[in-house]
Amino acid sequence: MKLLTGLAVAALSTSVALPAQAHQNESKTWHIHGASNSESTVLEFLQARGITDRGALATVMGNIKQESLFNANICEGGARVPYHRCYSGGYGLIQWTTSNRYKGLGNFATKYGGDPSTLKTQLRYMVNEGQWVGIESTLKTPGLSINTYMNACYRWLGWGIHGHRTHYANNYYHTMHNA
Repeated sequence: MKLLTGLAVAALSTSVALPAQAHQNESKTWHIHGASNSESTVLEFLQARGITDRGALATVMGNIKQESLFNANICEGGARVPYHRCYSGGYGLIQWTTSNRYKGLGNFATKYGGDPSTLKTQLRYMVNEGQWVGIESTLKTPGLSINTYMNACYRWLGWGIHGHRTHYANNYYHTMHNA
């Protein structure tokens, strides 16, 4: 197992993918020690969508943490408000910022009977957006590097500031364990 740990660390710090044999014995159910309810819900949701690679999961989780700290009802700048009271900037789990993406969340919630301020509705909307659909196959490809998954997440989110995304992704990677 120490060899696998060394390979995993090498893959995290470079753009080198883990060897295929490093993934052969991994369970497809990951958990995070000390995760919040929201973090656990998101992790379970992603795995139910068929994303099973620990690096891919860690990268998505790291990006969501950077965007919202897993708070669904957060307006850019930190105000905790319902969807209709966020008047500028991004909103929610992934900080939907552009007019089309922000309004898309509200329209999706109305169409499907959800509340745009909730984690459940935001997760459902997130995976139906074209930006996500365009990268989901990459996230479902096991054995890629965190850098590769991070590049896909950039195409999904289009962030202006990288911030601590990679640091968070590495932390999630190291705290995930098989159930």
